[in-house]
Amino acid sequence: MKPVYERVLLKLSGEALMGDQEFGISSEVIGSYARQIKEVVDLGVEVAIVIGGGNIFRGLSGAEQGVDRVTGDHMGMLATVINSLALQNSIEKIGVQTRVQTAIEMPKIAEPFIKRKAQRHMEKGRVVIFGAGTGNPYFTTDTAAALRAIEINADVVIKATKVDGIYDKDPVKHSDAMKYETVTYTEVLNKDLKVMDATAISLCRENSLPIIVFNSLLEGNIRRVITGEDIGTTVIEG
Repeated sequence: MKPVYERVLLKLSGEALMGDQEFGISSEVIGSYARQIKEVVDLGVEVAIVIGGGNIFRGLSGAEQGVDRVTGDHMGMLATVINSLALQNSIEKIGVQTRVQTAIEMPKIAEPFIKRKAQRHMEKGRVVIFGAGTGNPYFTTDTAAALRAIEINADVVIKATKVDGIYDKDPVKHSDAMKYETVTYTEVLNKDLKVMDATAISLCRENSLPIIVFNSLLEGNIRRVITGEDIGTTVIEG
């Protein structure tokens, strides 16, 4: 099947990288992501990625333990860079060129984020991984994903999760939870559906950028989303 999107922003959570572990990076999970990303690059799709750092450190949880919030958020940003480098390594091992760009400059290991450079890399078939969030405390990697997607003119944000879409309540805790096929940005905000934080959803709404939430742990699902198969939940304008 042909892809229905030319340029996508894939949002990966740091927690998903843990697999069955309590922390850190599962080689099995990161290997699966690398293979799935290669599948869509081979289809000619331009791919950018924003990855979280919750498998290593979260600013909010650090604040609960007495770490200053700004310091904690900066620690979380560095955790996303560790994940970005790990993902880069896995993707390049299977023959796909990548570049890591960071919102906090660290030229020894990554390029600084430059919009035009990122777009040029993607035009040349390279996967671009954006690390360090937005570079600012108090902003999540979901907001970074929405922001970068808008900046690089992505067609869609595809958010990889452990569940197969958006539900009206937690499907793990409630057997009667109802899955949405499509939902509007306003419904997500009004019903507090926990898809992304409010800033990220508002950015997507203001720029009419669709979001697809799906289960990325089922191998092949990234390709299925990009070729238009009806999986997951789509967040769109009402």
